[in-house]
Amino acid sequence: MPQLRAAFIAVALVMIGVAPAQATTAPTISIEEGRTQPVFSYADAIREHVYVESSVDSDSDGRLDRVRVDIIRPRESGPGLKMPAIIDESPYYDNSGRGNESERKVYDSAGNLARFPLYYDNYFVPRGYAVLNVDMIGTTKSDGCPDVGGKADVLGGKAVIDWLNGRAPAYHADGTPAVADWSTGKAGMIGKSYDGTLANAVAATGVEGLETIVPISAISSWYKYQRSNGVIYNFNYMSYLSRVVDTDPLAKCAAVRAQLDVDADDTTGNYNAFWAERDYIAGSLGDASKVHASVFVVHTVNDLNVKPDNFSTWWEALADRNVPRKIWLGQYQHVDPFDFEGRRDLWVDTLHRWFDYWLHGVQNGIMKEPRADVQVGPTDWITQKDWPAPSASTHFFRPSADGSLNLNPGKNGETATFTDIRQSEDAMVADVGTAKPGRVAFTTGEFPRDLRMSGTPEVDLRVSLDKPTSNLTALLVDFGEDTRVDWRRGQGITTLTERSCHGESTASDSACYKKVVTNVATRPLEVVARGWIDVQNRDSLSMSSPLTPGTYAQVKWKTLPQEYIFKKGHRLGLVIAGTDSNYSGEKATGTNVTIDLHKSRVEIPLVLGVGHSLNNGDVPKDNGTWHGPQQINLPVPKTRLY
Repeated sequence: MPQLRAAFIAVALVMIGVAPAQATTAPTISIEEGRTQPVFSYADAIREHVYVESSVDSDSDGRLDRVRVDIIRPRESGPGLKMPAIIDESPYYDNSGRGNESERKVYDSAGNLARFPLYYDNYFVPRGYAVLNVDMIGTTKSDGCPDVGGKADVLGGKAVIDWLNGRAPAYHADGTPAVADWSTGKAGMIGKSYDGTLANAVAATGVEGLETIVPISAISSWYKYQRSNGVIYNFNYMSYLSRVVDTDPLAKCAAVRAQLDVDADDTTGNYNAFWAERDYIAGSLGDASKVHASVFVVHTVNDLNVKPDNFSTWWEALADRNVPRKIWLGQYQHVDPFDFEGRRDLWVDTLHRWFDYWLHGVQNGIMKEPRADVQVGPTDWITQKDWPAPSASTHFFRPSADGSLNLNPGKNGETATFTDIRQSEDAMVADVGTAKPGRVAFTTGEFPRDLRMSGTPEVDLRVSLDKPTSNLTALLVDFGEDTRVDWRRGQGITTLTERSCHGESTASDSACYKKVVTNVATRPLEVVARGWIDVQNRDSLSMSSPLTPGTYAQVKWKTLPQEYIFKKGHRLGLVIAGTDSNYSGEKATGTNVTIDLHKSRVEIPLVLGVGHSLNNGDVPKDNGTWHGPQQINLPVPKTRLY
């Protein structure tokens, strides 16, 4: 009897200390406390690469561009255990690198990645995700030429989502077909700067299968990235960036780069079809109305690389369409939330829960939590229901000829005059009690208590010129000594030698990264908000309308958004000047600008203290008491300001 014989053998083996082999159970997705658990081996994960065929031929070689996709996924993934994908598409994998430590891709002898930049692979693969590092078209090991936010950039990333869902072909290095039989079809895109921009762009196409994006310091409109209301930040920038990210021989994409400069039209600075193709809010390739992916926005209010109007206008468009969303808003420069001091563990856990909810369907409550995390000081953060602060109310500050900034209009007939010269912001705000020909300045008295700006100010001036146009710069300034985030130095952080680890490591791919601390500086003033316009673009970004010299016109434009606390005893200043040499490559016009003060104002969204709106009984008066916003009379300055 075979069964009886087998039983005797088993007993004998146990008696001599030899345990019979047991059937092993392969790990599967495990969830505890609303989070997927690290049950899969990172060291044993499958590392492979494929080439996804796109729908574009950006280098005009007669072949559709193929996009290189480097993949790491749990060894157990496959037709029987499908997994979602986290995608970081980037043009920087073989040039500037990714993250604070500038990590590049490192390949093994088989051509697969031995090191995936950043921690996404180390952390998420053990928790049941595939991580894909995608070379943007025209960069690293992908075909084609980069077209800086245009059709090739966008449709290359979209093709990867299509491949994960069986709608686009892909091939192994030997030319055999590659099928993503391990994929659930659900994908999330994440990345900082250009990487996050690609996430925005692909989401704006409405591609099916892209369930969520996490754009960090990302562009939503390339026009806003390089221009402000007709004012050009950098000339010939699009061809420059295309050359930076393309490490192929220069001749290969020279014609594409030359066309970028022609189509961008630096001559006028106007918005045209070129910029519409690169506008993900209301553009020609895609727009916010097509976004069905949830969006976790991260940005910083002092990011003067990807300026914060890129997040604020995108956020507003998503809100108008009820797109599920969340936001973290810091006070650094161009910095990843992984490097916000004291919040690294919280960031990784929040990101983990976000991806779990949207890609694995884990009901962990993250969408029931406050929508916005906002930094209000070097070490201080608050959470609130939304952004801007729902309790913020708009207040109108009006300049007067005596140099004051009040909530009542100046006298009829009062004017202020300056000349459009090219100068730095430091020059614009220096010695505000001294008259200077290149700027006019106005200030409130000292605030009797803290006021918080939350949102986007708007400048509304009635001006007359002695030439057809002029560049205008508006600065809102906090006059008062304070210790603030020093975003000018090291973008606001200093990198330490000590490391923290998030995920599993191998000998060639560490999950441990250097910690940072926030840089701070004590200064007598801070430029809080800034905004620029070319007067001939006052009515339209697409068409120039020179102003007849000697006539008046209303010129209205938004500054960059901000989150900022004006401390008790500080003064708010408004500085109006011409060409800003810090952020524009343009020459000054030399135009004499006259402002009709009676019909000019700046609108500022304010909250009392950190978290209360300025309602009745909350507005400062000369004697320090508080009353309704329609009766505000702010303290007047002690010195005349020009």
